[in-house]
Formats: sequence, structure tokens, C-alpha cells
Amino acid sequence: MRLGVLTFHRCINYGSYWQARCLVEGLRKLGHDAVILDHCSRRIDLAEWRCALRPDPAVEAPRRDFAALRGKMRRFFDAIAALPLSARFPVEDPPAMAPCDTVVVGSDEVWNLSHPWYGRCGAFYGDGLRTDRLVAYAASFGNYDAGGGLDPAWAAKLRRFERISVRDDNSRVLVERALGFAPEVVLDPCLQFPAEAGDDDAVAVPPPYLALYGHGFSDAFAARIRRWARARAIPIVSIGYRNDWADVQWLSAGPLEFARFVAGAQAVASNFFHGCVFALRNRKPFVCEMTWYRGNKLRGLMASVHAEDHLLAGDAAADACDALLDAPPDARVFACIARLRERSWGYLDMALEPQARSA
Repeated sequence: MRLGVLTFHRCINYGSYWQARCLVEGLRKLGHDAVILDHCSRRIDLAEWRCALRPDPAVEAPRRDFAALRGKMRRFFDAIAALPLSARFPVEDPPAMAPCDTVVVGSDEVWNLSHPWYGRCGAFYGDGLRTDRLVAYAASFGNYDAGGGLDPAWAAKLRRFERISVRDDNSRVLVERALGFAPEVVLDPCLQFPAEAGDDDAVAVPPPYLALYGHGFSDAFAARIRRWARARAIPIVSIGYRNDWADVQWLSAGPLEFARFVAGAQAVASNFFHGCVFALRNRKPFVCEMTWYRGNKLRGLMASVHAEDHLLAGDAAADACDALLDAPPDARVFACIARLRERSWGYLDMALEPQARSA
């Protein structure tokens, strides 16, 4: 039986790459013939590439960064090409895809109606897909807030899904209010199916170092991180994005290098969802600064694993920040992850049961 995974697999974003890879590889390890549905769009590609060359939209990238950023893009292109992909088809023409027995939509912000270039793309709501069954795994509405509700036309599209699971509480509330039932909240694929990068993916800076992942940090948060690192004589290495207050800028790193980089870090500071996910996956001390754009996802993740204290405001007490960066998360956090992993297995067993019986 053939499974097609429909997600944001071509984004120049470490989290997007890894959630796609972990999900498709995890499904294949369960015995399914799973591929990533390789949708394409010239409009979306151009938007994505412009973003990759200006990764912080609030700041013009210095010209000296362009070569490194282009190198990062090439590493992404190579890594994406190595994924198990279907025949390519236009995202605006879903019936052009090769047929699948089941399409698994998710993870990532696949239902974010406010996404700057994927928003309101009907394929992710099931429009025109050549399949008998639609299933969602760890889908998210991203920064599209539950307070805005879901238009009945979009809700009607979701009713076509046989099974729905989400990865954050904001998405759960949206589905529950629109469809009248509470979907299962499951783990992001990077925590559910922890795939590994190869040993040949070298890290540019030897440990110890603090891994910095994100952009647009407040001055207060940056000062807390610098204070901690200086007191311990540990360099701050910023990966993928320029943060001038870091000691080292590693802008050319690809997604495989990113995974090994976080795995080798002394601690992690981020304001990105997958910065936290990779810190948790590697049991690293970490802190995360809340941002408006990623607030729904971050609050949902931290609440689900009882790690709310790791989500700091810019004016958080320095002692609190130091304590979180000095020691791995509490054991109860990993106990929560283990329970969620069992719940997620249960959801997958039910959602993919027809394929399991046929196999």
C-alpha cells in the first residue's frame, strides 16, 4: 500500500526538512511504501529563495553573507533530492500527482491560512488529491490564531479527512470548534521518529559551544545569553542566521550539519519551534524566547511536555536563564515525551490500520 506525505518539504528551513524526513522515514520503517509528494510551484520557489537570501526579513542581509547563504541553499537542495520523492507535480494542480492509497498531510504549518506563500493552498486541505483516504499527522495552523475561527468553507474541506491529529493546542481548538470533536495532539515527527544525520556531517566549530538558532532576539535576551556564555568561556555559534552578538556565524550549514550541531552543543538558545524540538530530542539544556509569529506553536509544545519554564520573556531573571542553560530539562519532561510518543503510536495505528491489515 502506498502512502504519500504532503508537507512543506522544500522550504529552506531546518525544521521543515527534518519533520518531512523523520515522518516519511518513520512510516517506511513501519513497513509502508511511503514517499513525499513532490509538489512544486515557481511562485513558491521564488518566494522561498528570496527568503533564504534574506533570512531575517527585518534586516537586509550583508553582501558578504550571500556566498554562505547560497551554500546553505545548495546543501538543502542536495538533502531534499536524497529524500524518497514522488514524481513532481504542480501544487496548483493536485490531480496531476501519482495516485496513493492514503495521503498523510502534515506535519508543519500545512493549514496556516496566513502563511505568506502557502496560505490558502487547497491541496493541503485535500483538494483534488488522488487518494481514497486523507489522514493528518501533527498538522498545525501556525500563527493563524484560534480566536479568528475557521471559515465554514475551509472546515468543510477538513471533514473529508478520515483521521485528524494536530501538534499544538491552538490547532486543536480550531479543529474542535469547526468540526465538533477534539483531535488527538501528537508529537512532532522529529520527536516521534528521531532519524539521525550521518557521521560524515562535520560541525564547523569544536565543542564546547552554545548553539544559537533563530533571529530577531530582544536585546535583553541576548544580554542574558552572552552573560552566561562569557562566565563559562563558551563561544556562541549562530547557525543559519546572522546574529551579530554571537561569536561565530555559521550561515552555510545544511540540514544534516544542523542536526549534528545541536547534538554536539553544550546548550541551546532559540526562538524557533524546532530549536526547542532538537534540544529536547538531544536532551540539551535550553531556553527559548517567545515571539509573536511562533507563539502558538511554542506555547503548545512547552505545555504538552511540561517545559513551560524554558520559554522566557526577554526580561526574564538572569539566574533563571543560567539555571536552565546549566542543566538538562527535568526528568518529567522526558516522561511526558514518552507518554506522548505512545499516544502518537496509538493514533498512527488507528489512522493507518487499513494499510496494516492489507499488508
